[in-house]
Amino acid sequence: MPIKTKKKPSPPAASASQKLKLGLPKGSLQESTFKLFGKAGYRVQVSSRSYYPSIDDPDIECIMVRAQEMARYVDNGIFDVGLTGKDWILEQNADVVEIAELRYAKGGLNPVRWVVAVPEDSPIKSIKDLKGKRIATELVGYTTRYLKSKGVTADIEFSWGATEVKPPKLADAIVELTETGSSLKANKLRIVETMLESTTRLIANKKAWIDPWKRKKIENMAMLLQGALAAEEKVGLKMNVPKKALKEICGILPAMHSPTISHQTDPEWVSLEVMLDEKQARSLIPRLKRRGASGIIEYPLNKVIP
Repeated sequence: MPIKTKKKPSPPAASASQKLKLGLPKGSLQESTFKLFGKAGYRVQVSSRSYYPSIDDPDIECIMVRAQEMARYVDNGIFDVGLTGKDWILEQNADVVEIAELRYAKGGLNPVRWVVAVPEDSPIKSIKDLKGKRIATELVGYTTRYLKSKGVTADIEFSWGATEVKPPKLADAIVELTETGSSLKANKLRIVETMLESTTRLIANKKAWIDPWKRKKIENMAMLLQGALAAEEKVGLKMNVPKKALKEICGILPAMHSPTISHQTDPEWVSLEVMLDEKQARSLIPRLKRRGASGIIEYPLNKVIP
């Protein structure tokens, strides 16, 4: 009789079938988020009418929702991980794990601000003057708690949009999101106080965070996204440097670490490579040239991982 060999047990299929459910912000943060993911090495694409982007990682599935709703969905476990502002985490009192601060917004790398604003000719000069006033905002929960902490009770109503046009007829004051303040000035509004500064956060569901497979995927994602952001304002410089000028040139380089120096076939020259802030390159390159550097190449960076 033929001997039956014992069939080896199949490995657990959990890792093959598991998906990391990623929430991506729809709206003002969408374009900058897709760009950031691209620099981090993830190719994300979506049609104009779809809420289900494709991503070139078979272990990740994406859904797009408004940033205002993201923290709630991550808290409830609809998403394992998502991106939203610190402001919306606070607004919803979401019980999530904040994995990383990602300092980017639709207009750049600076934080956004929630400010209390009033008409230019309003008698309101401070938060205390808001007592009993009518305030329009999208950030109702946090504004209520903030004013309460200051001992101020006011009539706070949810604004469905176009908040800047509501004072003075529809509201005495507004609490509105701004990056530059230009829209407020255009509507003849004056900032009374900055109530909250907010940056984008990568957040995770608590149960997903204790799952080893999901945690590793999230940590890898956080590392790559942070590396992509760190590279946003940095460039690399390559150049040929005569050995006799090497000490002087190294002395003017504002590098993160010591520059990389490589030998050339010509014993009198070396190749030098360094990473620095992009804003420094414009003034530095002419100085390098005058000190003998040649063949200077400036190039962009995708990721900087410390």
